[in-house]
Amino acid sequence: MASFVTGVTVVTTQVRGEVRGMTANAFMSGSLDPPLCVIAVGTTARMHAFLMEAGHFGVSILARGQESLIGHFSGRPIEGLDLKYEYAGSTPLLAHAHATIAAKVIARHACGDHSLFVGHIVALRHSDGFAPLVLHVGRLASLVHAPEQTVGPMLDFW
Repeated sequence: MASFVTGVTVVTTQVRGEVRGMTANAFMSGSLDPPLCVIAVGTTARMHAFLMEAGHFGVSILARGQESLIGHFSGRPIEGLDLKYEYAGSTPLLAHAHATIAAKVIARHACGDHSLFVGHIVALRHSDGFAPLVLHVGRLASLVHAPEQTVGPMLDFW
């Protein structure tokens, strides 16, 4: 599975007044109409219980320069890291991310040792100013677009 190039995200939520987050690359678009996204979270991960309690989540697609956040939200906290959040309602999103999505959990499906959380997207922000990080075979890279035009029509999400 590591051969598939994927984006790097941090999934966040707020529970009992505290922001909780985890690094994840198991994220995908679910539907354009209605706007849905899907995240996969291990059933034994602390984030699983937080999502069940909160009922909402944010997905911050990390940008170049945010590499330190990967380890921080993977259980290797960086002491004194100055985290900055933007909020969509009560959902925390990482500031300066390449893109952010806020969603309300509308379904959860068992998937082996994970659960798939389906979220109805309530807010979406994209920034052209920050290049996204990608992961391939366990190594980070930054995306550089080819000079050719897109091969097919682009759908306008909103």
